[in-house]
Amino acid sequence: MEGARLLLASALVAIPLAVSHPSAQQVPVFRAGVDLVTLGVTVTDRKGTLATTLTADDFEIYEDGKKQAIRYFSAGDPVGADRPGPEMHLGLLLDVSESMGDDLNFTKTASIKFLNTLLDATDITMVDFDTEVRVARYGQNEFARLIERIRQKKASGSTALYDAVGVYLDGAGGQEGRKIMLLYTDGGDTRSSIRFNELLDLLKASDVTVYAIGELEHQSASGRFAQRSILQQIADATGGKAFFPLTVKDLDQMYEKVLAEIRAQYTVGYLSTNDKTDGAWRKVEIKVRRAGKKDDGDYRTRSRSGYFAPYKAPK
Repeated sequence: MEGARLLLASALVAIPLAVSHPSAQQVPVFRAGVDLVTLGVTVTDRKGTLATTLTADDFEIYEDGKKQAIRYFSAGDPVGADRPGPEMHLGLLLDVSESMGDDLNFTKTASIKFLNTLLDATDITMVDFDTEVRVARYGQNEFARLIERIRQKKASGSTALYDAVGVYLDGAGGQEGRKIMLLYTDGGDTRSSIRFNELLDLLKASDVTVYAIGELEHQSASGRFAQRSILQQIADATGGKAFFPLTVKDLDQMYEKVLAEIRAQYTVGYLSTNDKTDGAWRKVEIKVRRAGKKDDGDYRTRSRSGYFAPYKAPK
């Protein structure tokens, strides 16, 4: 669909590998001409433990089956590390529609609790939605105003979930750095002008990682299954993850997992060897292959599965 294009940075062809060091965040020099494809990558071992000590040499990237040379690499930033990570922008999407009536207090408590554990985001974009979609961006020095806005929300109206995600993605497109979106909803869209397949295209075309928190306790069995599938697809399209806590007591463990994933996420970038500007979908596969190991099966990677190529209309 028109507008569903990966947000790419233009870079020099002869760009050296740029690596994040403890003392400073290095980035490539950019110029119009060639697109640098960047992806966030979460790596775990066979037991599901996050791998946080890998280097650029441990990764291999394949686009449509063809190996690509890594030109940019930023290491993860584990919880408790004393070095600053890359600039991070947080998006908080809050469903305040009538269907969330039984769960809204839980949602407000959950979102405020999370914001109190992640205090190093450059800014926070809040999108609350029912029949309408409302968006505002807050700096860390406006934290109190953001919390007050959350606490004042009441449940009413229909659910424009897909439109809300689309509005956030549009605004996030102009931000530099890592972009994390936290979505609180029961997953049932009843109002949006965007269709679900169009939303998935927008998500795949973005560089946002989505963590979805589904409050499904008050759903019917069939509704719970359907909404769980929707939220899982939204998260999977971005290399993120979906969580389904049943009580506030479940939040601490869930937040520990989300925060650990955010901190440990690697960023890798490459200049595609495919110079076509046809807007086609390109499949990307990221593997961990440590030096001296022919086939390193000890690690699992999670990232977006590809991107849309740049598009230029034929003359």
